[in-house]
Amino acid sequence: MDSSKTQAPQEAKLHFLDYWRIIRIRKTVIIAVFLLVVITATLVTLVLPQYFSSVARIRVERDQTDISGVSSPAGMLGPGYDPYFIQTEFEVIKSDTILSNAITEYNASRPVREDDLQHVWGAKRIEAGKALTTSETIRQLNGALRLSPVRNTSLIEIQIILEDANQAARLANSIAVAYQKHRKEQRTQRTMSGIDALELSWKEQVEEVEKAQKEVEKLRVELKVPDSFVHENAPSVMFSMETLRSFETERIQARAEYVRQATMLKMLKEYSLDQLAQAIPTAAPDLQLSSLLEQRVIAEQKLVSLKTEFGEQYSEVQKASGLVEDLQTKIKERVNGILLGLEARVASLGQGLTNLTQEVESAKQNDIELASKTRPYFDAKRKLDELQGFQRAIRAKMLVEKTDVTLPRNSMVEIVDLATPGLRPVKPNRTLNIVLGIIIGLVVGVGLAFFIEYLDTSVKTIDDVERTLGSPVLGVIPQNVGILLDEGAESPHAEAYRVLRTNLLFSRKDDKLNAIAVVSAGAGEGKSTTVFNLAAVFAQSGQRVIVVDSDLRRPTLHKMVRVTNNIGLTNYLLKQNTLEEVIQTTSLPTLDFMASGKLPSSSLGILSSAQMKDLITELKQHYDYVFFDSPPVMGVSDASILASEVDMTIQVIQYRRYPQPMNIRAKQLIEKVGGNLVGIVLNNINMSQDESYYYYSGYYHEYYSRDEEQEPGSGERSPGEKGKSA
Repeated sequence: MDSSKTQAPQEAKLHFLDYWRIIRIRKTVIIAVFLLVVITATLVTLVLPQYFSSVARIRVERDQTDISGVSSPAGMLGPGYDPYFIQTEFEVIKSDTILSNAITEYNASRPVREDDLQHVWGAKRIEAGKALTTSETIRQLNGALRLSPVRNTSLIEIQIILEDANQAARLANSIAVAYQKHRKEQRTQRTMSGIDALELSWKEQVEEVEKAQKEVEKLRVELKVPDSFVHENAPSVMFSMETLRSFETERIQARAEYVRQATMLKMLKEYSLDQLAQAIPTAAPDLQLSSLLEQRVIAEQKLVSLKTEFGEQYSEVQKASGLVEDLQTKIKERVNGILLGLEARVASLGQGLTNLTQEVESAKQNDIELASKTRPYFDAKRKLDELQGFQRAIRAKMLVEKTDVTLPRNSMVEIVDLATPGLRPVKPNRTLNIVLGIIIGLVVGVGLAFFIEYLDTSVKTIDDVERTLGSPVLGVIPQNVGILLDEGAESPHAEAYRVLRTNLLFSRKDDKLNAIAVVSAGAGEGKSTTVFNLAAVFAQSGQRVIVVDSDLRRPTLHKMVRVTNNIGLTNYLLKQNTLEEVIQTTSLPTLDFMASGKLPSSSLGILSSAQMKDLITELKQHYDYVFFDSPPVMGVSDASILASEVDMTIQVIQYRRYPQPMNIRAKQLIEKVGGNLVGIVLNNINMSQDESYYYYSGYYHEYYSRDEEQEPGSGERSPGEKGKSA
């Protein structure tokens, strides 16, 4: 696979080890912030004055008597539940009235030699000796007051928090006493005010009743109202209505009787004599008619018997027949007489009905006239009755309230527990404050560490490099790396450069690519140390290596080799000295060095000259590997020119030094001039703090240590050498 192709960036995901790495790296910030917060919290806690708490408990009830009042019969429910009662009393206790009375109560109960509360609190102000005003004292007392209900009870806790424990206890008790007196005075004042209002209203009603009585008496005389109407139970209207009701009842009864008799008479007139003889005894019983009918029945029976026995010519038969006819005549006469009587009775009933109707109408007319005449009197009398009823109600209520005042009552406010001076301060809570300081210090320290980490856009991990730059990491160099020529081939740091050497060799596409430039984005990233130690590792493996200090701005390699910088690259390029004269040897036989030489006024023309290209070609012919040190890419253009002339370029990035955009820009500059960037070297890594680098370094250290033991002493075999020594 072509390594030049940029790999797709992978998504960055934080693992638990990443969080732990941030904490370890930023432990200095965390510890500093932690100590600062804890020390500050401790000092503030120790400097703050101590406050003591005293609590008085009172039982608060709504107004009620021990026994039922006259106006509240036994068995009647008391006032309903008020969910806002306790909260309302809180506001009453905190009112200026109660607190002012509490201050007065406190001053009245103080020892003789002790100053009042205004002077005691005024002495603590800046203007020492100037007493506080009452409003200022109330405001300060309100700030020290805490009220809280006891759950599921009618108890209220009055808490005072002050620097003086005795003063706090006395103030809490003074507030409880002041509130108790206030409730008692308020109840008494409210009751007496109500009684006074009732008495005043009753007196006004007495005057109104007297005026109404005089008006009623005056109207009675003027309208000549009968004495029977004056009685309150028999007013004229009620009496007339009873009379009219009686007359109307009689009229209805008379009409019913008249209709019944007239109907019966009409029906009887339509009957025959025999039918009348049979119907009249039932409709209008008559003893004489009944007797005649019985006699006729007997005579007819006797006549029938004689006719049967003697025949019609017999004298007794004729005599009996005459008797029957005589009885029939009498019956007819009697029936006619009864009919005449019924007619007379019907006529009498009709006349009586007419007279009764006239009397009813006359009574109605008289009643209307009487009512119209006496209406003013009865209106005034009705008003008098209403005033008298209202007067009686007011007097009854007044007597009830006076009686209720004398009844024994429960104490609406009872002091359950008096406040005592606190033995231990409640503020500040030193243990809690210090614990909170520790917790807050840790939270703030860790949070600040992660915030700094969030703001830090520098390179931190291998994943950062491969994701942002799209280039492989060839090596990871630990912190505090020295010069390998001084430390020796068995130095613990040499393994990191051997890993870098191996990865570099595997990154070459051609064995002829042996001119290597080491660059960096900015100054101080360890570029010069990296190029020199990498060249030393190559030289230690048996290859002929030369290091050229092409950093014409600030050369440093001559200091590592401990040689002079008076003659070098610039002298050769300016044709002042030959190549053999500018190349210097080192303590390692296979490693040569070319210093930068005297610094010219302008290095741009020298590095881009044909002599420079010829030098690179000539050095490649004499040495297995040629290494060039260069100035920072972002500072000057020398590094870009050099990167375009050599075979391969390595970019050094120091751990957590420069932002990632700066490193990305450096890579783009190298690629823009045609340089062959083969990979990245991460420098100055703290292996002990970053587990990912530790495992990376440990793995390669173990692997390549075994690999070095298996290699021949003449040097390492590169992938392109295929059996030949490099």
